[in-house]
Amino acid sequence: MLIAPDALPDLPIRPVLPAVSAALAAHGAAVLVAPPGTGKTTVVPLAVAEAGGGRVVVAEPRRVAARAAARRMAALLGEEAGERIGFTVRGERRVSARTRVEVVTTGVLVRRLHRDPELAGTDVVILDECHERHLDSDLALAFLVEVRAALRPGLRVLATSATAEAGRFATLLGDVPVVAAEAALHPVDVSWCPPPRPVTPPHGLRVDPRLLDHVAATVRRALAEGDGDVLVFLPGAREIETVAGLLRGVDAAVVPLHGRQPGAIQDAALRPGRGRRVVLATAVAESSLTVPGVRAVVDAGLSRVPRMDHGRGLGALVTVPVSRAAAVQRAGRAGREAPGRVYRCWSQAQHDRLPAQPEPEVAAADLTGFALDLALWGHPDGSSLALPDAPPPGALQAARATLRALGATGDDGRITPRGRRLADAGLHPRLARALLDGAAQVGARRAAEIVALLDADRAADDLVAGWRRARADRDGPWTAEVRRLTAALDRHPAAEAGVRLTDDLAAGLVVGLAYPERVARAREPGSRAYLMAGGTAAELGGGSKLAGTTWVAVADADRAPGARTARIRSAAPLDEATARAAAETLAVTATEIGWIDGDVVARRVERLGAITLAERRIDDPDRELVHAALREGLRREGLALLTWTRTATALRERLAFAHATLGGPWPDVSDAALAEADWLELGSARRRADLARLDVATALRRLVPWSVAGRLDEVAPERLPVPSGSAVRVDYTDPAAPVLAVKLQETFGWQDTPKLAGGRVPVVLHLLSPAGRPLAVTSDLASFWVNAYPQVRGEMRGRYPRHPWPEDPATAVPTRRTNRRGQ
Repeated sequence: MLIAPDALPDLPIRPVLPAVSAALAAHGAAVLVAPPGTGKTTVVPLAVAEAGGGRVVVAEPRRVAARAAARRMAALLGEEAGERIGFTVRGERRVSARTRVEVVTTGVLVRRLHRDPELAGTDVVILDECHERHLDSDLALAFLVEVRAALRPGLRVLATSATAEAGRFATLLGDVPVVAAEAALHPVDVSWCPPPRPVTPPHGLRVDPRLLDHVAATVRRALAEGDGDVLVFLPGAREIETVAGLLRGVDAAVVPLHGRQPGAIQDAALRPGRGRRVVLATAVAESSLTVPGVRAVVDAGLSRVPRMDHGRGLGALVTVPVSRAAAVQRAGRAGREAPGRVYRCWSQAQHDRLPAQPEPEVAAADLTGFALDLALWGHPDGSSLALPDAPPPGALQAARATLRALGATGDDGRITPRGRRLADAGLHPRLARALLDGAAQVGARRAAEIVALLDADRAADDLVAGWRRARADRDGPWTAEVRRLTAALDRHPAAEAGVRLTDDLAAGLVVGLAYPERVARAREPGSRAYLMAGGTAAELGGGSKLAGTTWVAVADADRAPGARTARIRSAAPLDEATARAAAETLAVTATEIGWIDGDVVARRVERLGAITLAERRIDDPDRELVHAALREGLRREGLALLTWTRTATALRERLAFAHATLGGPWPDVSDAALAEADWLELGSARRRADLARLDVATALRRLVPWSVAGRLDEVAPERLPVPSGSAVRVDYTDPAAPVLAVKLQETFGWQDTPKLAGGRVPVVLHLLSPAGRPLAVTSDLASFWVNAYPQVRGEMRGRYPRHPWPEDPATAVPTRRTNRRGQ
């Protein structure tokens, strides 16, 4: 017997344990919904193991929760972890032949499923906190559904959640029962405590220091207004360090709790203290574990989540407002043991605008590791798996392209032997590649140290300086990870070469192997502005020790919303030779003949991605390619590159009128049409300046089909005869309304408005005064003479007495001359 049912802690989960066991026995799978603090993480596994008599694996999203749950269950049995209750997290394993319940992280479970899909020896898998929707959690659920369907129908699966969105998990598991536990938790009073002055919203990893000042002040208030410990939620380790400094001198022990700490320190934070404590925690304290003694929660209202900028290849953690569901979970920490209080550092109005649920990682994170797991499982696109949400097609496509570039998959998306080696390292595929390939060039130990630093997100602005500081910490998690990675390299030994590189260049090389598109060169000597091989502009911070370095390998960078330039957060120096070695997959040598920077360029160029290493002009480029570049220039910059004489402009306007009125076969001579048409005889033209010397009018005439070329003067005459005998130019600027501007006296006796295009389009007559100013605009001369001319005559005859203004213009003699006597 593992534990007698009546020996289980008296927690709210106990009444539903029989229903959980019955659902698993009858259906093989079930979903358990239970609020935080009810005992689902520690009591349910013990009860399931006791009822079923088999081995239970419990999967937790976080390492600290996995260790804490195992130690809590072991304590209930009066044992230490590693006996009947064990745990396995990355870098640490405590199990024995007696172990009946093993707590693992979801990442460990996914890798275990890859090695042994049937999970031989395991009877029940419990997926705890599956509502948190981490990538590994989604994969573990989908893989287990397929295992039950195809390999082991008898494997039982229980998914547990702290939210009411259990229906979707029940459907994915095969329409299994949902068991709900009600919790009579202690009441928690809510205090809305927005900062007294506006603070800047977070972007990237930056959090306004004024908010952290306010959080520290709110902690002091919480200590003054009640007893017990205070649990403070902050987005990350940096903010924890800042607030800890601000709380110096408070009458309580300040205890940090975050994922970068050694396990022993995390475990100590989860044990009761001798006096009052302020526990400064990240989201690791939201669920799956209890921080004892807490009576108040101070919530900064922020969370740190992974995001991927696919357009620039920048993946990083970013700070976002917490969801309403997560805020409720955080508040519940204050009511687990007694009535409590929560101080929310935002207003109720802001709370109502928060997202209801946290965004699943699959929606916005880097999916490269996720795609590698899919390929290992044999479903490269994931379409046939029971995933809670399908991965975004664009993000998955980018991830699969990265895997192909790493050699992890073939063109068909299937895993390669190299891909299996990368997966075996238990790292992001990029870091695994840097570890395996870097070991052969800088040595196994140094490669493992640098990769461990990158994986822990401990890299400083100057990564090499951060590496040296990490080496001084001989007992921390970084050292344990170095040992693990070195052991992984021992399983795949490689001949070591080039290990004489300095630490600076070794660090830069390994970073570049992981992120070749982030190898960057300064735009100018001594500049802080860089261009990455992937094409992204980036800058070092003002006080960076790397300023003036010509080449760097960027380990971490972020880009503020709306910013055109990324900010380099961590990098290592390189020289050109090492940069070429790190990013050799991006190296190209090509002949380029094209329209570049406003002119034709013909050159042979050597590039590292977007970085131009060397170029040489080609003196005798291929004429057809040069002409193609000139046409591209016309498309990009427009027809103003040509010289439009008066003759060419007038001809184009007449052709435009003919096309607008009669359509084909008259050519379309609009900007868009001419930009696409091959109408210019480029001849010996080679450069931008040569375009200005081309005969545009002749080229336009060549566009007109021979069948209609002789009719242009009939359809769109350049000039029209008027009654005075003059031939007046027609203005075709507006092809829908050609204009004939003529002095009024030259039109006497003209009754019918002249028409163009075979009598289809009347011209618009601008009848001018003797001074050349419009007196009237009309397309109906007959009406004008009757209705408008008398008024014009009355106004103008006194002003222009030397010009004829007859009473009857229909019978008057048209003239271009003055009448000395006047009329």
